[in-house]
Formats: sequence, C-alpha cells, structure tokens
Amino acid sequence: MRAIIWLLTLFAVAVAIALLAGNNQGTVTVYWPPYRVDISLNLLLLLIAASFTVLHLALKALSALFAMPQQAQRWRLQQRERATHTALLDAFSHMLAGRFLRARKAAEAALRQEKALLDSGHALAHADKLRALSHLVTAESAQALQDAATRDKHLQLALENTAHRDAQETREGVQLRAARWALEDRDADAALQWLDALSLGASRRTLALRIRLKAARLARQTLPALETARLLAKHRAFSASAAQSILRGLALELVNAAHDPAQLQRAWAQLEATEQLMPDVAVHAAHRLVQLQGDVGLARQWLLPIWEQFIAQPEQAHSHAIKLIRAVESGFSQADSALDLGWLHRVEAAQQHNPRDPNLQYLAGMACLRHQLWGKAQQLLNQSIHKLDDANLRRSAWRAMAALAEQRGDSAAAQDAYRQAATV
Repeated sequence: MRAIIWLLTLFAVAVAIALLAGNNQGTVTVYWPPYRVDISLNLLLLLIAASFTVLHLALKALSALFAMPQQAQRWRLQQRERATHTALLDAFSHMLAGRFLRARKAAEAALRQEKALLDSGHALAHADKLRALSHLVTAESAQALQDAATRDKHLQLALENTAHRDAQETREGVQLRAARWALEDRDADAALQWLDALSLGASRRTLALRIRLKAARLARQTLPALETARLLAKHRAFSASAAQSILRGLALELVNAAHDPAQLQRAWAQLEATEQLMPDVAVHAAHRLVQLQGDVGLARQWLLPIWEQFIAQPEQAHSHAIKLIRAVESGFSQADSALDLGWLHRVEAAQQHNPRDPNLQYLAGMACLRHQLWGKAQQLLNQSIHKLDDANLRRSAWRAMAALAEQRGDSAAAQDAYRQAATV
C-alpha cells in the first residue's frame, strides 16, 4: 500500500512539473557590466537546485572528514567494551562447564579491560556490576579450586563494588553465594551470618530458605530448621511427599533432643497440629515420654488420634503398627489402673473388631496380663505368638508366657518359654 502511494505521489509531482515548466516562457537576465546574460527561468531553477545539492554534499563530506578522529576513537572504545563483555561471557561459560582455571583467567581479563577503559577516562555506565560479577566468577572458581584466600579476596571486592543501592540485587546474589560456600566448607555459623545479613525480602526467597535449612540442620538447630522447612513446604519448594518426610525427620529430631519430660512436653507444644498427627512422630514422642518416666496419661493422649486412625484404617497403618503396639504396651506397667482400664477396653474392642490380627491379639494379651487376667492373657498370647512377624514382639510374648508359667508354678513350661525367647 505504501509503495502505491509513493508511486501516485511521484506521478503527481511529474505532472505538476510538466505543467509548470513546459509552458514557462520566463527568462532571467543577469547584468555583469559590460556583459549581459539571458537564461531561462527553468534553467536557473535547475542550477539553483544543483548548486544546493553540491554544496550540501560538500558540507557532509567535510563534516565526515573532521569527524573521523572521533569515530576512530569511538570504534576503539566500542571494541574494548566488546572485549570486556566477551571476556565476562567466556568466564561464565567456562565456569558452567567446570573449567575453573579458564574461568578465572577470563574474569581477570574482563577486569583488566574494564580498568583500561576507566584509566582512559571512558568508564562504563554499569562498571560496578561488571566488576562485581567478574570478582564473583573469580571467587566461585577459587572456591571450586579450594583456594580460600583468593576466594575471600575477590568476595570482599565484589561486596565493595555493590555497596550502593542500585546494585542491591547483585549484592544479595553475592551474599547468597557466600552463604553457600560457607555451607560447602561445613561452616554453618558463617552461612547463617551471611543469610542474616540479607534484606527481609531476600531472606524469604526459596533459595535463601533452602540454604538456611541446610545450615540450621548442620548446626543442629532443630527448631529453626523445622520453622524453615515449614516455610519451604508452604511455598511448595518440595513435593508433598518430600516435604512430609523432611518435616517428620525434623520433628523426630526435636523429640529426641529432649532429655526430660518437661523438655519433651515443650518440644511437643512447638509442633504444629499436622505434625502431631504424623504417626511416627506421635508414637515416638509417646514412647520417649514413657521412657523418661513422664506422664503416661499424657503419652496415651498423644497416641489416641493415631490409635483411632489405626483402628479405622488398619490396612494403611501397617508401616507404623508395630511401633504403635509397643508404645501402647510400654505404658501398661506405669499407668494407674483407671487409665489402664480405659485402654484395656479400647484394646479389647479393637481385637474383637479384627480377631485375626496377631499384633492386636498380642497387645490384648499383654493388657490382660497387666490386669492379672491370667487365663485370657494366656489364650490370646498362645493365639498370636506363632503369627507375629516382629521378632521383638515374639520375644516379649515368650517372656510373658514364661511369667504366666511361673505364676501357676509350671517351671518346665517357664524354662521352655525362656528358651524359646532366647532363640528368637
């Protein structure tokens, strides 16, 4: 469309010139004593146009001639800038490819090129960021080559070149890399210090939280690590199964760090509701509370939601069924009779609901033994003892059978039961 418009315009101009110049009879007389020159008006107009064109071209040629030194200087500066950026790109490429010596040399070459530009009085507008990135690549290469002195030197130079506000993002990147290097050197305190130096927004980024989680776990700061893992799970930094596994592991570490019942209760209170409902966590916490001579009633209270899940969906609780059975059993000898009686009813109801489950038969037998229901205890233990898959439960069942035999005065049966327990 544009070409058609230009063509029509050209035709219109040609027609206008033909109409005006074709019938133009005007002349122009120039007097230059003693001479007189007569020329047509059309020729004069052509001469004026030609003179203007020649003069314009001459001025442009002179301007280009006088601008050649500046253009040459600008070309040299452009080549230096290109060489600087090329060296920095090469440094990044070599670093990503694992050629750390070449990466260091390329980064140092970029620094030399930038310094030459600065010394010539033509500083780059983004010189600070370029220097910071060059020092960062050099420090990263030195870290890979186990050259701590060179790394620290260039790290400090990178921080100095990002001190102003415009380079805040670059500075945060340098601090994150420094935290990761400290983590690689197994220096958790230094890594946490670098992370604490970040701004509030940067410290809550996924990368910073991942580094903080690793540093906190390395420093054995279980509670801060657990809080960081919760944030990462909230931000969906892990898959659902991985997040649950990490939270479960940290919750178990928090429980294991308690050395008396009061510490264990505080640790339990610091767990979120979803973590308290994790079977492994609740079972382990209840079992440990009983081991520490704590409140058995409180331990049973922690176990109650897990027990209800186990009864409602026994096929989905196989992985932690044995631990749950042992945790419930561990409190029988220490609880008062009222608490034991309530759990006796729960165990009996569960065993009657699923009479072929050897684990429930075993637990019901141990509960009856606790309440001196000798006959029922022997019956249930006899039914379960050869079906139990867990060696510890089978050994405990044989010891209970030996205790029952001693109680009724059958020493031969007691010795046989002890022998069976020893061979498990």
